[in-house]
Amino acid sequence: MSSSWFEQLESQLEQQLEAFLGSHPGQQDLLEREEQQERQRRLRLQRLQIQAQAEQLRQTLLQVAGEITQWQQRVERARSAGALELASRAEAHQGQLMGQGRDHWQQLGELGKEFARVEQELQELEQRQQAQPKPKPKPSGEGDLEQAWAHFESRQELEELRRRSSPSSP
Repeated sequence: MSSSWFEQLESQLEQQLEAFLGSHPGQQDLLEREEQQERQRRLRLQRLQIQAQAEQLRQTLLQVAGEITQWQQRVERARSAGALELASRAEAHQGQLMGQGRDHWQQLGELGKEFARVEQELQELEQRQQAQPKPKPKPSGEGDLEQAWAHFESRQELEELRRRSSPSSP
């Protein structure tokens, strides 16, 4: 029941937004630019997170590589001393470490693919943004005032729509 109420509210808000945007054509462009900027911000944040994860994985890989080298030396020392059982156990441990290293290497590869996807998406967004026509300024500062006033009116109407659409308090 609450799901249908929510769906009705969502549908009503969507219709009101469409009507508002239909009567204020410049606001559609503004809304799209804001959405595009938000998408770029999220992608840049995701890119930073991927870079941090990749750096952490690189450090882990270096640590595992060091441990593998250390255990390789231990295997050789145990073999040369005739401690074949110990050498065998050390070799098994070294094999486990090598498996961990392969897993980390694979994860790093996946992060690289994800990073490339995010970079591609960012570049596409930036190209679209550069291809969009820039709003033409009006002479003698009137454009700034007109634009500010239109923005103010649009925000006021949106707030009014929100107030009318929100359920009243019991």
